[in-house]
Amino acid sequence: MSEAIFVEGLTKSYGEKTVVNHLNLSVKSGTVFGLLGANGAGKSTTIECMLGTKQADSGTVRLLGQDPKKCRRELFQKIGVQFQEGDYHKEIKVFELCEETASLYRKSADWRKLCNQFGIGGKAKTAVKSLSGGERQRLFIVLALIGLPHLVFLDELTTGLDAKARRGVWKTLESLKEQGLTIFLTSHFMDEVEALCDEICILKKGTAVFRGTVEQAKAQCGCEHFEDAYLKLSDEEADE
Repeated sequence: MSEAIFVEGLTKSYGEKTVVNHLNLSVKSGTVFGLLGANGAGKSTTIECMLGTKQADSGTVRLLGQDPKKCRRELFQKIGVQFQEGDYHKEIKVFELCEETASLYRKSADWRKLCNQFGIGGKAKTAVKSLSGGERQRLFIVLALIGLPHLVFLDELTTGLDAKARRGVWKTLESLKEQGLTIFLTSHFMDEVEALCDEICILKKGTAVFRGTVEQAKAQCGCEHFEDAYLKLSDEEADE
């Protein structure tokens, strides 16, 4: 199995504060990898440095075997990114945004089919501003997948969704993984992590405090439930 993501010694500081501290990651192609941690642990900065949208102080990053800063144009066609919000025209409709996004790629998925898969097929002529929070969240996942990516970054993918919608998203992502898609996600829902992730990394103040599987995390902490192991490893319990 090939390597979709390779990160070695990634470091990023702001003044005296180190936000990401010599992080090492390796993600196999066709797997789901979860980057976890409390708010402020360094997850977003890590992803921004990996994508090349933020300059790391040091370290090496390869996405699909390529340098994300030197090969931006080529990797753009292979990588999808789910954004929590976008600076869209306030009246833009779902179908307009999907068609505009599809036009950016040499090859694109059938956005209508994707919208149906994610339960927003009936919203094509609805203005994005009029969608519910959960519907917008599913739309942003659709936009990340329109370009038929080999690798996709999903940030808090099911925030705002009800239980049925969350499980529908999980099922669709599992199907895409079986087709070879590599998924890199962040989530605060431990049941979601347990259901989807083949491997995880837990960050605490920018430092990786655990790398491995959910089962290994539970075994290391002597916990029956993954959420208990996560809280112990991330020290979130101590912050409450």
